[in-house]
Parts: sequence; C-alpha cells; structure tokens
Amino acid sequence: MFGLEKLPGQQKPGRSGGFPNMASVGDFNVLSSSIPATKVELSVSCRNLLDRDTFSKSDPICVLYTQAIGNKEWREFGRTEVIDNTLNPDFVRKFIMDYFFEERENLRFDFYDVDSKSPNLSKHDFLGQMFCTLGEIVGSQGSRLEKSIVGIPGKKCGTVIVTAEELGCCRDSVLMQFCANKLDKKDFFGKSDPFLVFHRSNEDGSFTICHKTEVVKNTLNPVWQAFKISVRALCNGDYDRTIKVEVYDWDRDGSHDFIGEFTTSYRELSRGQSQFNVYEVINPKKKGKKKKYVNSGTVTLLSFLIETEVSFLDYIKGGTQINFTVAIDFTASNGNPSQPTSLHYMNPYQLNAYGMALKAVGEIIQDYDSDKMFPALGFGARLPPDGRVSHEFALNGNPQNPYCHGIEGVMEAYYRSLKSVQLYGPTNFAPVINHVARYAASVKDGSQYFVLLIITDGVISDMAQTKESIVNASKLPMSIIIVGVGPAEFDAMEELDGDVVRISSRGRFAERDIVQFVPFRDYIDRSGNHVLSMARLAKDVLAEIPEQFLSYMRVRGIKPSPAPPPYTPPIHVLQTQI
Repeated sequence: MFGLEKLPGQQKPGRSGGFPNMASVGDFNVLSSSIPATKVELSVSCRNLLDRDTFSKSDPICVLYTQAIGNKEWREFGRTEVIDNTLNPDFVRKFIMDYFFEERENLRFDFYDVDSKSPNLSKHDFLGQMFCTLGEIVGSQGSRLEKSIVGIPGKKCGTVIVTAEELGCCRDSVLMQFCANKLDKKDFFGKSDPFLVFHRSNEDGSFTICHKTEVVKNTLNPVWQAFKISVRALCNGDYDRTIKVEVYDWDRDGSHDFIGEFTTSYRELSRGQSQFNVYEVINPKKKGKKKKYVNSGTVTLLSFLIETEVSFLDYIKGGTQINFTVAIDFTASNGNPSQPTSLHYMNPYQLNAYGMALKAVGEIIQDYDSDKMFPALGFGARLPPDGRVSHEFALNGNPQNPYCHGIEGVMEAYYRSLKSVQLYGPTNFAPVINHVARYAASVKDGSQYFVLLIITDGVISDMAQTKESIVNASKLPMSIIIVGVGPAEFDAMEELDGDVVRISSRGRFAERDIVQFVPFRDYIDRSGNHVLSMARLAKDVLAEIPEQFLSYMRVRGIKPSPAPPPYTPPIHVLQTQI
C-alpha cells in the first residue's frame, strides 16, 4: 500500500533481522490489516436522462452496486438523494469508496425515476445503467469518466459523468514526539526500559497495533524520538476514533512488563503541546487492588506536525500514463502447445496459466492507459520463415508495430503466435527488459511510467545480463513483474526480486527495488475458482507498483502536473414544452 511509512519493528513476514533496541510485542505487519490505500469520493451527474413522467420530468435517483470477486454477485453500495423534475441531475450525495490500485473493483450505476416513497426499487421506473471499474474512473483524464447509459433497448438513455476525488485525510502524515514522567519502576536492579505501543480501534471495538517507539534504556523519565505515521494507519482517517497507547518496560527475553495505558484520539492529539495532551498512565489491575493508587506516571505530547504527502493518484489525475508491456516465454520447456500437459495448451474451455496471469494483471493496468494499445513480445522461439531464434519478437508478427488493442488483442496475438513459431530456448530476459528500458529512457519527465510483465516457466539462462539490465532500468520510470508458471524451482527469480537483498551487477547496486516476482502456483484457488486465483495474483503483484512509481518520482524530484480544471456542468436553458 502506498503512503505508508515503514514502521519501526515492522519486518516482512517470516524474515528475521532487526533493529537495535527495538521492542517486539508479537510480530505485526501493518499492511496485513489492509488499510485502504486511499479513499475516493465519487460524484455523479447525468445528462439527457429518459423522461418517464407524463406531465413533468423524471425524478431521478442513482443506486451504486459493487461486485463480489468470487461469485460475481452485485451488492448495493449506496444511493444518492432523489432530485425532482430534472433530466440533468447533479447529485449532491457522494459515494466514498476504498481504493486499491491492485484490485479490480467493478461498479454498476443504476438510475430510476422515483414515483413514490417506497425504498423498493422495483416500484420505480428503470432509466438505465452504466458499468465501469473504479480504476477506469480514476484513470480517466482528470479522474472524470463520461459514459453512455444503457439498458433499455432501442432508447437513448443519456450519459452519466462520474468524477473521483481523493479524500484529503488519506495522504496526511503526522510527526509526533512524546516523553514520560515518573513511570513505575519495573526492573529489580535498575530503572525501567520504557517504550510505547500505539493501537487504532476498529469498527468492531477491537484494536490493531499501528506503531511502536524505540526503547529508552534505564530511565523513568524517557524522551522518545519523534516518529512519522500516516493518519490512515493511526486512525483510518477518523479523527474521533479511539487511539490506545500502552506503556511497557522492555525485557530481553520478550516478556515485556505492562506499566499502564491511556487513550486519546487524533482530534485531541492535534491540539499539540498543551495541558490537554498530558495523559495519566493507568494500570487497571493496580487501580483495582490499591485504594491509594493515583497513576503509573504520565505521558506528554511534545510536538505534533501534519505533513501532506503527494500520492499516486495525484500523478494519475495530473495525466501520468502507465504503459503496459507483456513478454511471454516461448521456450521448449513449456511443452508442446497441442498437448494438454503443456503450459501453453490452448484449452477451448478455460485459460491456460499464461492467459490467466496476463488477463489478471492486464485488466487492472489497462484502466490507467488511455489508448489501450499494448506492446506484446515473445522470447525463446524460432521464428518463420528461416527458423532464427529470437528473444524479442512481436506477438502480432509486426516488429515495427508490436502494439495490440486491449488485453483481448494481446490474448489473440499470443494464441496466433503459438500456431506459427517453434518453441525453443534458451530463457533470456535481458532483451525484453532492454526493449522497454529504451522507451522508458526517452520519457523521464514523469508523464509516463512503464510496467513490464514477464511470464515464464523456468530457469533463467542469462542471469548476469538480466541483473545488469535491471540495475540500469532501476534509474528509469519502470517496474518489472515476473510471474513464474508451472512446477519449476524459481530460486533464481527470488534473487531478482530485491526485497531481501538489493540486486547488484558488477559492484553497482540497483537505485531502487523495481522487480516483483511471484510463482503463479501460490495463487491457485483449491476449489478451482479461476476468478479468485486471478484476483489474488493481481493483488500481490501490483501492490508494490504505486510505491515503486512514487520512489522514482521522489528521487527525481518530479511533482504531479496540475489536474485539468474541474468539470462544470453546462447551464441548461429551460425550454418551454409545447
């Protein structure tokens, strides 16, 4: 998720290593609690709706539905108000939705002419509907999507305009510093070694850990270092939500002693250093036992500073395009495409693993590419007519113009190639990485960002050259996603994914981590639900893209372009009906 700082003590799951003096109250991963990447507000307007009323104009309402991933069931998300007597409504009530770049959120907007007070929609006249994805709205120019309303055969149902606006609180971070006085002494030989643990409350009343300070050794009056946390992580953007802070005495064996706790809220903290932000640390057990118990010390807020971060959506709204290129492995180890055991087998009834990976990732990224033209490459095959081996050929057979229209166009070109080329080898990645890098090198102004999806079945043959290509590409506006299909051991690929150790070549380290590798088999749904498999795969491989994108923009000092001016609906002259 983007906009989230790495919190002290937070490591990737399953990885040891650590931070000096770092408290560990259980392993927690802020991201696993899935804080929405950001929240967007959708505004809806219509033009030239159908007129269903005899003596006046329609009284429209808009109903928004979202779709469950697994069973495709539509669920009502919310309704606008009813606006009387108009065919050109600008609805005031907004829809506020969680936005994740890496998820495909299908939306359906239904329009009705309201004829009575009944909440039952079947009692009202249907005026049509519009289908789109949240990504389509956000990815449109100025995050404004205009589409025809459909659903009534033979009738023009008008158009709908949906605008997305990122909510401000989502991108704020806070820099805070705390100190404490006269904390309880917990250690037999010395004073306490205190640290703080912050929790945000959830809708159901439970608490989720969101930050731990460092440990300050051997003092009852600690001053902790200032720390930065996003407002989303601290309170999910809800200023009045309870924030619980626990005070512990650190112990080497991990059995940290509880000193006490207090609660506050973002709104209280935002008053800054004042008498309101001195908190009594209370230990409920001690309070219950001792009549004369006052507190276990106090914690004071020393400073509170709000910082607004630029977000991924600021760039998208300012017109940055994401260019998607796909490269497919045509080496012989995939097996003969005419055999059902082949990873390239063209089953008339379901997608093969290559098709699933391509569709899963492509269908989400295409919403951020205005022309929907995608270069599609293959590597590791012998090409007609002379049988030369190529590691960078156009799937559509046209090296001068390897672009395919939409993800469906890429799929068609892939299937056509399987019939014309001979699977061969070896498995070389460097040529396709360099191909995309050449394009990325020509636009470094932040107006375009390139994502290369490599789908492969196996062990890479040109490791040294690929590492060199990745190190060079890490300076460019591009990211690389590698999806491994089939049963092979993908150990070498883990090395390319610089999460554990930053990739290097000939003593040069990559400027930033731009590679994300996943084996497709980890995402196969056991019940055979391919829609779920594809959604899980896309979620994982795309989750790092916004942060990689932002890291490029930050390093280069590129600010988002201003968004186009907001849409102002034309003023309609009321015509007298004859």
